[in-house]
Amino acid sequence: MPYYDPEFRRTIESVLLPDVHQPGQYIGGELGSVVKNPQEIRFRLALAFPDTYTIGMSHFGYQLLYSLMNRKPDWACERVFTPFEDMETVLRRNRLPLYSLETCTPLGKFDLIGFSLQYEMSYTNVLTMLDLGGIPLHRTERTDEHPLIIAGGPCVTNPEPMSDFIDLFVIGDGEEALGQVCEHWVNTRGTRRERLLELARALPFVYVPEFYSVELDASGRAGRPKPTESGVPEFVRGAVIDSLDDYQPSATPIVPLIESVQDRVAIEIMRGCPGRCKFCQSTAIKRPIRIREVESIVRLARESCLNTGMNEVSLLSLSTSDYPHFEKLMERLREELGPLEVSISLPSLRVNHLLSRTVQTLTTERTGGLTLAPEAARDEMRKRIGKPITNANLLEGCRSAFESGFQRVKMYFMCGFPEETDEDLDGITNLARNIAYLGKEVSGRMPSVLASVSNFIPKPHTPFERQGMASREYFSRAHRRLKYDNKHKSFNLKYHELSVSLLEALLSRGDRRIGALLEAVWRAGTRLDSWSDHFRREPWDEAIERLGIDTESIVHTPYPDEAELPWGQITFCAGVP
Repeated sequence: MPYYDPEFRRTIESVLLPDVHQPGQYIGGELGSVVKNPQEIRFRLALAFPDTYTIGMSHFGYQLLYSLMNRKPDWACERVFTPFEDMETVLRRNRLPLYSLETCTPLGKFDLIGFSLQYEMSYTNVLTMLDLGGIPLHRTERTDEHPLIIAGGPCVTNPEPMSDFIDLFVIGDGEEALGQVCEHWVNTRGTRRERLLELARALPFVYVPEFYSVELDASGRAGRPKPTESGVPEFVRGAVIDSLDDYQPSATPIVPLIESVQDRVAIEIMRGCPGRCKFCQSTAIKRPIRIREVESIVRLARESCLNTGMNEVSLLSLSTSDYPHFEKLMERLREELGPLEVSISLPSLRVNHLLSRTVQTLTTERTGGLTLAPEAARDEMRKRIGKPITNANLLEGCRSAFESGFQRVKMYFMCGFPEETDEDLDGITNLARNIAYLGKEVSGRMPSVLASVSNFIPKPHTPFERQGMASREYFSRAHRRLKYDNKHKSFNLKYHELSVSLLEALLSRGDRRIGALLEAVWRAGTRLDSWSDHFRREPWDEAIERLGIDTESIVHTPYPDEAELPWGQITFCAGVP
């Protein structure tokens, strides 16, 4: 039923917001937001991003789904984010629920709540939002009066760790799937369980954990979840849309009221990647390749900049320079955006024989930076991990960048690959150092070179999924070696916090038993774990020990070829270009 309580809004404005930092993130009313007349709608969906406003408002997919659902005349789609701890405290002190930004509707009043699970360390934020919304954490405790809790995004490639808390997972592309789930839910009748069962049988891309059971093998590992009801699919296949142009984002995206991580117009130009990197989960789950047409991108970029006043456009894809009409696109964007003094940013460039040519199509205005992802520093290792690029291509591209006026280069590497040697680790520092001195040779001054090193996690649905992650001891030694090799500080070195990486591996590779861990650390007070200044390792370590969770088996021990995988019920378009 429609809901609107002006008194509740006045309470928020007068009681809550004066006591919190940056209240602009809790009031709504931004340019581009959609507020519908409560008397003209029948159903409500809350799009819940389990992180703060500044993070969620920077996510292209979140804004896209918001726009698509609000085009449905019977539906109001509204936003909600994880509050900072000061806002959580104020809400609890005043016994007030978490609410949507558009109409200050309490979460419990929505028909459905859809969580976007983009990274594992956001999982405990889901529990915070459910609890603040007055909704039982466990799906088994919800009644017909509660909203349906659904989740989608890259993390649902292994839904098991969150299966205690989510009623239904939407696997794959969400543009069509989200609307279909919403329509089926509100148009079915019966008990909550009966309606969920009908959804599980009707839609091949939904996974309803209630109708699957899990058994442990002789070694104590969880196998593939199996259906417990007739008509429920044994394997859930990810939804795939045929065309990006059929699902256009709004030309007036929401403009945040406070500074966000990405204050620019973002446009997805291609989904999928022609590469076959064995470590990349996105490559595996985003097939087949689909592109947005050049004129569609140009029109959307121009209109969005005119409508919002933003002066930068970011072209999104797994590998933007692999867009098949890249040069034509850049030429048309310059024609349309140049007179508006709008710059273009490319967050993902492939390192190949065309890199030097690609760099020459870019400008250095505003950022002056080049971002590359060589992943490994030696050609031999790249061949093993399925990334067919060479250092010669990389150095040639960086030379072109320095000659064009670029003064910053950021490179993403990983350590901990199978069969990695000290020579591979030394290659990271050698390559970064060589690029720094190349920049000095070309421009006469030392450029800013950053080597960002993450810890390799064998993710589900990749060719490495049966591998175990390297040990804590190995990564600690690798980090010390990298730091020592950069003792002269010729470049900047950053590596991902090891404790966080090990937890990410546990959450991405775990089974249903991980739900108890998530609840335990949440009840111990963990909040916003993906933020380095909020993360605390101790509650995780204590809960893992108390619950007897075998992290060695889940994270580090390889799976034999004949063993079932905890995420084996989820399938994607393997082998599709």
